Amino acid sequence: MSRFDQLINRKNTSSVKWDYSKKLFGVDDVLPMWVADMDFKAPEEVINALHARIDHGIFGYTMPGKSMEEAIIHWVEKRHHWKVDSRWMTYSPGIVTALSLAISAYTDPTDKIVVQSPVYYPFFEMAKKHKRDVLYNKLHLTEQHRFEIDFEDLETKLSKPETTMFILCNPHNPGGRVWSKDELLQIGELCLKHHVLLISDDIHSDLLLFQHEYTPIASLREDIARNTITCIAPSKTFNLAGLQASVLLIPDESLKKKYIEAQQLYGLMTLNTLGTEAMEAAYRHGEAWLDELIVYLEENVTIVKEYLGEHLPQIRVMDPESTYLLWLDVRSFNKTDDELKKLLLHKGQLALEPGSKFGQNGAGFLRMNIACPKETLHQGLIRLVTALKD
Repeated sequence: MSRFDQLINRKNTSSVKWDYSKKLFGVDDVLPMWVADMDFKAPEEVINALHARIDHGIFGYTMPGKSMEEAIIHWVEKRHHWKVDSRWMTYSPGIVTALSLAISAYTDPTDKIVVQSPVYYPFFEMAKKHKRDVLYNKLHLTEQHRFEIDFEDLETKLSKPETTMFILCNPHNPGGRVWSKDELLQIGELCLKHHVLLISDDIHSDLLLFQHEYTPIASLREDIARNTITCIAPSKTFNLAGLQASVLLIPDESLKKKYIEAQQLYGLMTLNTLGTEAMEAAYRHGEAWLDELIVYLEENVTIVKEYLGEHLPQIRVMDPESTYLLWLDVRSFNKTDDELKKLLLHKGQLALEPGSKFGQNGAGFLRMNIACPKETLHQGLIRLVTALKD
């Protein structure tokens, strides 16, 4: 039996996923497979490190130190073949916070920001909250049910004089695409050509499935690196989102200086003590746990595809190259997102993310989190079929 088969009761732990269904969906008794956190315990090495720090008993102001920087450098180089420098590093409680600070630091209210929809919705929500115009480079869904980039449209939007920032998701959420070196090189060169700063959210980069290879866009060339801010974190990889710790890699000194000024403006200069401990322990000791997790997630992907293929073949499952999030095409049911939501919640007692939340061209899709024990996954699949069958 895998360690990931363990059923853990997360109710009454202030879990957004498990304790707030009534507030978020208006119903109590639903199986939550929507928000992107896992129903798995973090690696024992991380838990032990947290216990040791708690036993110490003093939780004063904390700064990430050389030991944590070394752990990050080693992790990125070993897993992703990119040699990073500790001088590039700064920290944020989370990547959404980092995006908000970057928008504040590098853009003006008259600027435009490009995102690729469907995409993780804080990309465009944060831009709008800062009163920036958002330009959508809509991803193309091929006949093979795979997302591709419309580069002609992308250049049109990047070339606008008011466009100053492009936010990339690599690997892509919600589609699970791991962008190729050729695609990334085109993106990097277009951003340089049109003087557009590139923010790359690489939070899912450790969760590579079925032997797919991820490339950090900043690792391609020095000039691209100087125009890129790369965001990474152990939160998705090791299920540590609640500990609030992420890393920004900013090779250009002037860009880093501007970002730090924004941090100081909003009083977000450091991480909490336990987040720092967890990050270092995860990057230093979590590799074996992660390798086992990836195998388990690949098994879960296969289970979903086989089950739906047998019981509800109208649903097309996009083959994920990364992440534990499946993008389900349910357009054949000819239902609006509101109709789908009602069927899922009231007939199937299942909570999934509606595709339109990720952009207009996400309508008719659902995002399903499969980072859960197989028993939970089977229950979720039964509920999905119950909701949409007939």
